Amino acid sequence: MNDWNLNLAEEALVPAAQAPAQARAIFIRKTYVHLLFAVLAFVGLETLVQMTPAAQMMTQTILGAGRFGYLIFILMFVGVSWVANSWARSAVSLSRQYMGLSLYVLAEVVVFAPLLFIANVYYEGVIQDAAIFTMILFAGLTAVVFLTGKDFSFLGGILGIGMIAAVGFIVMSIIFGFNLPMLFTCLMIVLACGYILYETSNVLHVYNTKQHVAASLALFAAVALLFWYLLQLFMRRD
Repeated sequence: MNDWNLNLAEEALVPAAQAPAQARAIFIRKTYVHLLFAVLAFVGLETLVQMTPAAQMMTQTILGAGRFGYLIFILMFVGVSWVANSWARSAVSLSRQYMGLSLYVLAEVVVFAPLLFIANVYYEGVIQDAAIFTMILFAGLTAVVFLTGKDFSFLGGILGIGMIAAVGFIVMSIIFGFNLPMLFTCLMIVLACGYILYETSNVLHVYNTKQHVAASLALFAAVALLFWYLLQLFMRRD
């Protein structure tokens, strides 16, 4: 009995690509079901926020605080995201993993509230356009990974450097008060697509079959990043 339990534990620690077919299929299904529920929770909570004065209040607060207020807002989001991600990757407690995913979804609801409020009031139809293009790109990039089986883990370092450079550029724009160009938005969309390829590849080649919550959080973060910059792109178009 002890040997059987040990074998099960060892199987759970190997990447999904090396796990038995049934365990791999269950892990992938759980990951994308959790991703779906995270997206639905985000949409539902964000809709409720937009239907109340909270969205307008948050928008006015951030705009009224000036560019340094926005910088503090971004730094707080980064801190919350780090905590949520560490919780979601916890191997000790499943409830802690779900707390991490829930915390991250709530953080994204707060971060998106001002942008969606502005888009909804001043840019008719852009939210729907951005959501449709996000789903199309996500589905296409996911299909590339699953149909080819290619390991995109080599993108990790490139994406990390790209994100550090992007955050640095955003901070400089806030400090020195210049607007980010359209090219930056387009490059961030490319970066987000790279993250979707990378995280989808990790679902197969890096995460073990017990890390479906962490995998769904990583995918949700990549989808949210893509939606954020597609929304900005369509707002600039209009």
